[in-house]
Amino acid sequence: MINIVPLGTKYFESGMANTYTQIHLQLIFAVKYRMALIDSVWQNELFKYISGIIQMQKHKLLIINGVSSHLHILVGFRPHQALADLMQDIKGSSSKWINEKKLTNVKFAW
Repeated sequence: MINIVPLGTKYFESGMANTYTQIHLQLIFAVKYRMALIDSVWQNELFKYISGIIQMQKHKLLIINGVSSHLHILVGFRPHQALADLMQDIKGSSSKWINEKKLTNVKFAW
């Protein structure tokens, strides 16, 4: 069994002392059809919401930014979770949040 600690620090497994893991990923995803739906009025709240998702999954958000049609996220990724699962959580939860708050005039989707 591997016990993983925060990004950039050691984790140990029996017989694997002094093993390090440091994975940085740039995640880029766009609004469906590249529509310019992310409004600067609520963009920072979206960034905070996504930051919370990443932290809840025990990864480290390094930076997040974007424009009205897409986002860029740099993450310190811990290998305890599949990347596809993290992306599904970020995109699904944030779409639901945007739609529940009625932040766009049309249904929002990534």
